[in-house]
Amino acid sequence: MSHKKELSSRYNHLDVEEKWYKEWESKKAFAPEYIKELNKSYKKQPYSIVIPPPNVTGQLHVGHALNMTIQDVLIRLARKLGYNTLWIPGTDHAGIATQSRVERELKEKENLTRFDLGREKFLERVWQWKEHYGNVITKQMRKLGVSIDWTRERFTMDEGLSRAVRKVFVDLYKEGLIYRDTKMVNWDPETKTVLSDLEVEYEENYKGELWSFAYPLSDGSGEIIVATTRPETMLGDTAVAVHPEDPRYKHLIGKTVKHPLLNRDIPIIGDAILVDPEFGTGAVKVTPAHDPNDFEVGKRHNLEFITIFDESARINENGGPYQGLDRFEARKKIKEDIAKLGLDRGTKEHIMSIGRSQRSNAIVEPMISTQWFVKVQPLAEKAIEVVEKEIIKFIPKRWENLYFSWMRNIKDWCISRQLWWGHQIPAWYCDDCNHITVTMEDPDKCEKCNSKNIKQDPDVLDTWFSSALWPFSTMGWPEQTEDLKTYYPTSVLVTGFDIIFFWVARMIMMGLHFMDKEPFRDVYIHGLMRDEKGRKISKSLGNNIDPVEIIQNYGADAYRFFLMATLTEGKDLVYSEQRLKGYQNFCNKIWNSSRFLFLNLPEDFQLQKEKIENLDLPLEIEDYWILYHLNRVKKSVLSLLQNYKFHLIAEELYEFIWNYYCDWYIEIVKSRLKEDANRETKETALQVLFYVLYMIINLLHPFMPFITEELYSFLKAYIPEENQDNLYLMWLQIPEKEILLEDKKEKIRYMEELQEFITKTRSMRAELSIPTGKKILIDIYTEDPEFKKYIQIKKEAAERLVQASQINFIENRKESSIQSMVEVIKSGYIEIPLKDVVDIKSEIQKLEKEKKNLEKIIQVADSKLNNEKFLHSAPQHVIDEQRQKKEDALERLNYLNQTLEKLLKIRTN
Repeated sequence: MSHKKELSSRYNHLDVEEKWYKEWESKKAFAPEYIKELNKSYKKQPYSIVIPPPNVTGQLHVGHALNMTIQDVLIRLARKLGYNTLWIPGTDHAGIATQSRVERELKEKENLTRFDLGREKFLERVWQWKEHYGNVITKQMRKLGVSIDWTRERFTMDEGLSRAVRKVFVDLYKEGLIYRDTKMVNWDPETKTVLSDLEVEYEENYKGELWSFAYPLSDGSGEIIVATTRPETMLGDTAVAVHPEDPRYKHLIGKTVKHPLLNRDIPIIGDAILVDPEFGTGAVKVTPAHDPNDFEVGKRHNLEFITIFDESARINENGGPYQGLDRFEARKKIKEDIAKLGLDRGTKEHIMSIGRSQRSNAIVEPMISTQWFVKVQPLAEKAIEVVEKEIIKFIPKRWENLYFSWMRNIKDWCISRQLWWGHQIPAWYCDDCNHITVTMEDPDKCEKCNSKNIKQDPDVLDTWFSSALWPFSTMGWPEQTEDLKTYYPTSVLVTGFDIIFFWVARMIMMGLHFMDKEPFRDVYIHGLMRDEKGRKISKSLGNNIDPVEIIQNYGADAYRFFLMATLTEGKDLVYSEQRLKGYQNFCNKIWNSSRFLFLNLPEDFQLQKEKIENLDLPLEIEDYWILYHLNRVKKSVLSLLQNYKFHLIAEELYEFIWNYYCDWYIEIVKSRLKEDANRETKETALQVLFYVLYMIINLLHPFMPFITEELYSFLKAYIPEENQDNLYLMWLQIPEKEILLEDKKEKIRYMEELQEFITKTRSMRAELSIPTGKKILIDIYTEDPEFKKYIQIKKEAAERLVQASQINFIENRKESSIQSMVEVIKSGYIEIPLKDVVDIKSEIQKLEKEKKNLEKIIQVADSKLNNEKFLHSAPQHVIDEQRQKKEDALERLNYLNQTLEKLLKIRTN
């Protein structure tokens, strides 16, 4: 049973966050089983999410923080709406990334390679490294406040997921959807592995060279000039292609040219598909083993395929005297040697696109290699259909176009990688009959000839292969577990646009094939975090932002709310230190307003929730007003699971809490909480204050879990039915009953008119530069008796909020020589007599001086912004600063002009 405690004077986010996360995790409060222990029943269907597994090597970055906060907001809200919620955590083994880290450490500390250790010992080292360093990111995730079920944490190479990976491979192989073939592949000479097309990033506008050289005809009758951007590949040339109808070369088809460096004959072939007679010399060198187009030519003409590189992209034994040279060293030497032979025909700059490895940034080398592939087309058809029929929806919808464009032009997926860390391919080759045995259990003999001379394929599967099974493998598949029956398909996948191909599409294909059901219903695509200059956040640009450091300085709640408030649908986010500080202040505002309430609560106070919801208390106009707006905000928050309007709902919560509740409602009802106030009106004010705060922390909890849970631990002592030690706010369902206030709108408008009176009076004070603390006389004229009555009831609060010595009601606007400022309001007008309040003349002089300064600022900004040289040479942030200066000055100038106009009218009265 919770006991009443006193709220500390200051909010300490570090203590609160550490305390509550330890409490939640130690009680396993994130698991769906926890709520069952409280004898609560689920009212609604399951709501589940599987986390996009971060690399086990990783550390929390802004992308992770954003992605995980979105998921946590959704899962916490679903939990509070009574859904049977599950959020599964896990990490990815990250094949190349992890292996590279361990290899680098081995080299730096022990001067060893993985080959020095051997496969078994090396993998032992990787597992040790993973256990020691690999869970940094999961510890950091806890600081963010993720309510993820750690009891179900998975790893893509744990025993269960490894079995799922093996079953998928075996089943697809037996269905003919996985096959082994020799094809042109993308080779990364740095990591020494094949890459899928998606793992190659193209650098556009790369400044290369187009080098031309001559192949002498073998019979000495002439030459054919060809050009290439990769001179070294001429060592692997096995043909020169011309168009079969080109009159320049038609008679040469069937003849040969002499390779000037390797002394072999190369045939001249006719190929209408490859050669455009209008381009260049109309002759093309053909390197079938090192160019995708030439590979197809080689197959069409039955050419020899000569591989000239080893796995490090050094010239191999087929390169003759160039053997052992790096490809770029060979390029230089070949050009020199060709020039010595008098066969160089010139070099010119050539802008082109080159492929780089996404992982190592090395220039990718096209090479022929025997690899394993998934036949994707049959899997893609259903995956396209479920998105077309909106069984799976992309939010924002425009990302469907990217998905369709890739899926409708999909190529087979190369899934083997020349690594040791990963899921080793479950295929055994027989030395005696060449049969390949693919089974669920490790075989001890060939399934075809029973030979014992079998050995397993040394390669591992692409990391994305295991990731593609994540939504169902994490729930126990291939076993038919309760989790799988209950929580699959998942409700939403939250991810970035950059892995729609790598991961989203493949999960859809695998989920449909093996579960006969889509893996998720919604795919929410979020943008990137950029700095205030619009640049992507990255270490290389020196603008990196450490989420752990931000949490340390500002608190997880402020950081989470910042992320959600800046998460505009379909747009990138902009990092702002100023906004972060603002949301830290927001936390303090909530804390201080809560403390104000607790300081005013009597010891025996108990919330009468039902009486408030049924309007069965003597409520006043401001009570109806705050409850009406609470209804509105609650409706918006409850819609989040359907519309994903994170930033709009965050802004609405912020506005309601800071403005409506703290700045208006609390300030108005302070008069009702005085010692000499009417007991009944005081009790009602406390009930509404308490109830609205109770609802605020319920609605705000998904966004700010720590401060709200802390406040709830104080609040629940005053709520008899919730006063349980093991009841957490995260599991407390948001009351869905709407308070019926439609018939109170007429009353509510008087609170709005009181606000208008206070706001406009404050503006008049500002325009007249009346010092804070100086009390003034205010006259109100109105013909609305109900408004007059309400102002009179709230006279003490109104006078306090506008710093009035007295508020008078006047019967009609009197003709008078007394100077005054007048402002129209909905129910009449406000008049401030200016005698002994302000010196009009000196005020006008002050404003006119400021006006001149502003006009000068605008003039300077205009001179720069209208200068073409400035616009072309100045950095964008400098241009933006000038535009902002001008905009701010124009806004202030407009305000000054309006004030001056009013003051000049007063002076001439």
